[in-house]
Amino acid sequence: MKRRKLFLPLLAMSIALIFIYWYGDKSNQPQFNYEPPIAFNPPGYICYKTPGTIIIDGKLNSEEWDKIPWSADFVDIEGSKRPTPHFQTRVKMAYDSTGIYFAALMEEPHVWGTITQHDAVIFHDNDFEIFLNPSNDTHNYMEYEVNALGTVWDLFLTKPYRDGAVVLNNWEFAGMKSAVSIDGTVNNPSDTDSSWSIEVFIPWKSVYQPMHRAKMPQDGEHIRVNFSRVQWTTSIQHGTYVKIPIKGEEKIREYNWVWAPTGVIDIHRPEFWGFVQFSTAKAGEREDKFFIAPEEEVKWKLRNLYYRQATYRKETGKYAKTKTDLQAADICTENELKYLNIHTTPSTYEITLPLDNQLWHIRQDGLVWRN
Repeated sequence: MKRRKLFLPLLAMSIALIFIYWYGDKSNQPQFNYEPPIAFNPPGYICYKTPGTIIIDGKLNSEEWDKIPWSADFVDIEGSKRPTPHFQTRVKMAYDSTGIYFAALMEEPHVWGTITQHDAVIFHDNDFEIFLNPSNDTHNYMEYEVNALGTVWDLFLTKPYRDGAVVLNNWEFAGMKSAVSIDGTVNNPSDTDSSWSIEVFIPWKSVYQPMHRAKMPQDGEHIRVNFSRVQWTTSIQHGTYVKIPIKGEEKIREYNWVWAPTGVIDIHRPEFWGFVQFSTAKAGEREDKFFIAPEEEVKWKLRNLYYRQATYRKETGKYAKTKTDLQAADICTENELKYLNIHTTPSTYEITLPLDNQLWHIRQDGLVWRN
């Protein structure tokens, strides 16, 4: 009888403690007002086969490029929160069995350049840049930059800077061909120019080097691509171009005009880059329909959870262990929440979400993969 009298109060106390733990005062637990989930809205471009031979001379000759469609005009890297660029920039893409071709046309009344050393930091001049992430996992991507003098900087990044990139500055696009053409005169402040253009060819063995393959893409296959135009504001002083602040600002800085905006002044966010979809048709033969693969929606939900993990760690010094901590119900459907899993250690995490018998993963350095 005494045991029963002792047992009942202990049981009641245990239930009370459990209730307090789960439903009681949680003022000591971290509370967050996370940013709303970011919408997924990357641009797309269908890359057709070349209608004929393309000679890399920087000139967008009509017989080579007229049948190949233009991209949308570039916008500010921060998107609609910034004004539309005051000079037009757009690109074209095509491919054949050997590699992929890029062309860019940049409206420019004063074409100038100063850097002549290969692999120097080209964006200290006005420049044009290409970014390639063929694996579409935000890791192991490539960058190409060129100025109006035709000086090139090509490099390989193991991951974005925010995730602890290793940058291989001495890496080269094997077999790349590149040329610039000026409609006007370079470094001549006394006249008004029209534009400058570039042509670039990159072999498949370089495009797909991170994936250890050299063959051309299949019909409907995608790679992630972005383009950037760095534009400095200048004035003519003593017969030369001098950088000055953008109107209304105090410090000298560049404009960043891009095909796919990232929302912030940081092009190294590959999850925001555009999709290039390959077609087996020659340019001008037909118009294919652009599509985004179903798994991209799941990958984007994982990416939004990655953003929230970054916020949680910044505020607490550790990674969130539960769906509640990440307020995952803002991002995932009720059914998805059942299968969402979060695994953490003091320095790492992995979040998984299934789709059609495949399990998609994301980890603390932003890598996305499936098995």
